[in-house]
Amino acid sequence: MFSEFRKFETTLAGRPLVVETGKMAGLANGSCLIRYGETEILCTATMSAKPREGVDFFPLSVDFEEKLYSVGKIPGSFQRREGRASEKATLCSRVIDRPIRPLFPKDMRNDVGVVATVMSVDQDCLPEITAMIGVSIAISISDIPWDGPISGVSVGLVDGKFVINPTEAEREKSEMAVTVASTADLVAMIEAGANEVDNETMYEGIMFAHKANQQIVEFIKGIQAEIGKEKIPFESQDPDPAMFEAIKEFAIDDVKAALDTDDKRIRDDRLKPVYEKVHERFDAEYEDTDPAKIDECLYKLQKFVVRRWLLDENKRVDGRGIDDMRPLNAEVDLLSRVHGSGMFTRGQTQVLTVTTLGSMSDAQLLDGLDNEDNKRYIHHYNFPSYSVGETRPSRGPGRREIGHGALAERALVPVIPSVEEFPYTIRLVSEVLSSNGSTSQASVCGSTLSLMAAGVPIKAPVAGISCGLITEGDRFMTMVDIQGLEDFFGDMDFKVAGTKKGITAIQMDLKVHGLTPAIIKEALEKTYIARCKIIDEVILPCIPAPREELSKYAPKMLTTKIDVEKIADVIGKQGKVIQKICAECNCKVDVEEDGNVFVSAIDIDDAKRAITIIETIAKDPEIGSIFRGVVTRLMSFGAFVEIAPGKEGLVHISKLDVKRVEKVEDCVNVGDEVIVKVIEIDDQGRINLSRRDALIEIEGLTPEDDSEEAPRKPRHDGRRDSRRNRH
Repeated sequence: MFSEFRKFETTLAGRPLVVETGKMAGLANGSCLIRYGETEILCTATMSAKPREGVDFFPLSVDFEEKLYSVGKIPGSFQRREGRASEKATLCSRVIDRPIRPLFPKDMRNDVGVVATVMSVDQDCLPEITAMIGVSIAISISDIPWDGPISGVSVGLVDGKFVINPTEAEREKSEMAVTVASTADLVAMIEAGANEVDNETMYEGIMFAHKANQQIVEFIKGIQAEIGKEKIPFESQDPDPAMFEAIKEFAIDDVKAALDTDDKRIRDDRLKPVYEKVHERFDAEYEDTDPAKIDECLYKLQKFVVRRWLLDENKRVDGRGIDDMRPLNAEVDLLSRVHGSGMFTRGQTQVLTVTTLGSMSDAQLLDGLDNEDNKRYIHHYNFPSYSVGETRPSRGPGRREIGHGALAERALVPVIPSVEEFPYTIRLVSEVLSSNGSTSQASVCGSTLSLMAAGVPIKAPVAGISCGLITEGDRFMTMVDIQGLEDFFGDMDFKVAGTKKGITAIQMDLKVHGLTPAIIKEALEKTYIARCKIIDEVILPCIPAPREELSKYAPKMLTTKIDVEKIADVIGKQGKVIQKICAECNCKVDVEEDGNVFVSAIDIDDAKRAITIIETIAKDPEIGSIFRGVVTRLMSFGAFVEIAPGKEGLVHISKLDVKRVEKVEDCVNVGDEVIVKVIEIDDQGRINLSRRDALIEIEGLTPEDDSEEAPRKPRHDGRRDSRRNRH
């Protein structure tokens, strides 16, 4: 079952990279245990013996499996075991899938499954980078047909210098986090998040990572040369070339006429009779062939027409110039009761994004392999079937929806205000209403509109746009704002988001083996010009700046900071104090370990009242402070008034009113709400209050002449007895 155990070693960014084969997972077509620092991942690649019937695509599945034992955690689920893949795991699967998929034969229909099982994590050595290299090794040494290997690294910008695979401490300071995968010659994948980094710096960082990748590719080639299996032949599932040429000659003019429109619905309607006409002509002639092969020939014919138009005539199916964008439109405030809404339309692509503001306790809790345990800015993306004119049941977000939401989230993170500037949890939901290309970047634009409409003080507006590519040999041409057909039939979807200052996110999808430096540079330049145009001509004319006030339906947030030793007093035994504050002030209160307190309420006055109560509990009241309290007990010499949960003071009978009071009961009763002023705090911390002084100061009442006669001496001994009895 197992082949001979082998061990291969090199270094990457100054840390040991060790590959072991022949010891684990011997029944897979290819497997290895890769160790990078103390991150250890088992990577396997397996292929079915026969092609899958009835599919017109290459069935590849990539799974990045997070095992919480790898970081010494027990899962927080009820069953205490890993369940559905986390969002981070899904994103890691996608980042591995994108560079390896184009290197498999396009006409192969055998199922291929790739699994990266994370068994140990060193936070200085990213598991997704380690897994990408391990997967490349597993496929390379297997007998699965593949035109690899690839390598992947992360590049950061720390103190003005590029760093390959930055450590956890370096990542916290880095101005960008860019994952780059490469073959021996070309850049195969780019995924980036950046803090408004300019084009030139981004380009140099990508090339810096590409150079580091080439060394690892040579290392993998050495392993493959020593122990790699011979690649097995496979049964090509491409249609018969003679059948394609016959259909091409018969239908090419009809296909050209059908495609030549800027309306996706018209195009689809025009193609239906073309398909019927071709089947009527060729079904009998190819009766021994699966009818789906004729449909596949027609798909290839559409691809042929679109690519020839672009390469030979610089003609786009909707008549636009190569670098022209479709008609653009922006709107805000479409929904009445939400906290903020914005809709962005580009041609037949339309996305509505809704902003919801919540308290800090609404932050998303994370249970993953890194040290991030929560996030306060969340972006979700939904792609319903009606957006493409189809009917299918909703089954929750798939990998594509999760990936697009994460891309939009990454694009906006650099402009989201800090907790100190804006103490809210922020959730954005992008609803794709109509899709004809690059909805992820439309969601970036719609999100900027929505955030500004909600009054979130973002640092700068962010826009996103995609750049397409057609290649043939050494020839290539790029185009801005690709629509559906140009995405389906083209070679690249290079998505770039950012402000006018610089890039905040990149995601590159390829159908070819990789990109040259010239293509990357051109794509960065074109997308910069396009996103600046969107910001200047569409977003800012719609809403020039974030609103200064929040929606009346949004919670109003106030903050304060208390001594950490007073946190227990604010929360109270079994949470009773904080629950009472929330109930009385109709608010939510979040107290953090460092003493930061966040209070949210729809009515700002409720939030202010809660803050006053909390500060009263956590800090000794100052002489002269005025409070609205509740009478808790009556004594012959005065009344006790609670000015905050667990904190009360004595109002002596002589201080109960502006006139003389004979009996305490004549003036107040238990449960009465009264305003009081702090007039004394003795050396034991006991508080003496005055309702009389508060009435004079707040309500402007005039004291009667005899109110000060024969003042009664406070009976502190009786007060001590009463408190002792109460406790």
